[in-house]
Amino acid sequence: MIVIAGLGNPGLQYAATRHNVGFMAVDRLARDKGVAFNKSEHHGKTGFYFDGGEKVLLVKPQTYMNESGRCVREIVDYYKVDLSDLIVIYDDVDLAPGGLRIRKKGGPGTHNGMRSIVDELGSGDFPRIRIGIGSQPPGWDLADYVLSQLGGDDRRVIDDTVALAAEAAALMVEQGIDLAMNRMNKTGREE
Repeated sequence: MIVIAGLGNPGLQYAATRHNVGFMAVDRLARDKGVAFNKSEHHGKTGFYFDGGEKVLLVKPQTYMNESGRCVREIVDYYKVDLSDLIVIYDDVDLAPGGLRIRKKGGPGTHNGMRSIVDELGSGDFPRIRIGIGSQPPGWDLADYVLSQLGGDDRRVIDDTVALAAEAAALMVEQGIDLAMNRMNKTGREE
């Protein structure tokens, strides 16, 4: 089994925020694969599809971003998923809007959701897809920025990148992470 977890915050007030691009990417993949998030389990909403006989579980943690690790760890433990078969999709303020970075493993950086996951799993040895949202404007608090609504040019650029992230996750399942990294990594627009 492969698990693809998109990070975000539950609730309509967060639906179109920068911090929810992980949810958006998993929603896009679900739409492309005809998946419904019809089950609530382990503090998350889940749905699945099969790819060449491999079950792929899509997960949207419902614990709020800073506690995402609780849901992810419970899913990994319950389904006995190897960390190399876990893919996490999330926002990254260190990448320009439109940037997409796929990595085989790594640390959490400044992202609280990833910090929670790495802390809960005791390891950062799992693939991830980072979606660039750009850094906050001068004078903005980071939390206010990531929780602000997407609009204008940023919305269009990030929507396109969300679609690429969903495509990248599907490609990782179908043909492996190395091919996905070679084809899909991009820097995004200049700030």
